[in-house]
Amino acid sequence: MIAKEELNFAVYSCQLGYLKIYYDEHLVVALTLEEHCSNQGRKTPLTDQVYQQIEEYLAGKRKTFTFAYELRGTDFAKQVWQELQKIPYGQVRSYKQIAQSLGKPNACRAVGNANTQNPLPLVFPCHRVINANGKIGGYAFGVEKKAYLLELEKLHTK
Repeated sequence: MIAKEELNFAVYSCQLGYLKIYYDEHLVVALTLEEHCSNQGRKTPLTDQVYQQIEEYLAGKRKTFTFAYELRGTDFAKQVWQELQKIPYGQVRSYKQIAQSLGKPNACRAVGNANTQNPLPLVFPCHRVINANGKIGGYAFGVEKKAYLLELEKLHTK
């Protein structure tokens, strides 16, 4: 995996903070949310497209993403992330349910670890994964943002 420091990036302001889009040539390789960002990077038609789609998602007008990306991670992590895309918009699954769907019922913790490594949150919606007891669980960008995203999706599925 290439270090993020070696990638091009562009930064856009959105309602969740600063959206930092990392890209390599014509593919997005990572998305992060930052609280502060002084360097705006270099915007391209690709990063503009990503930003537009995320803004549409945050406005409740988009449920999936169509921009070009390259998924980088371990084979197991990629399996987890692909499974996350099967969780319908506005619904949640537990770490245990994801592990079971992968045929590895005891891999709950590994599923959680894969979620923390997810380079493309929202595209691979790790915010839709909660604890088996129904509690919200953790999120790389903070529990408040996870709760916000879940509430946003719930609101737009009514």
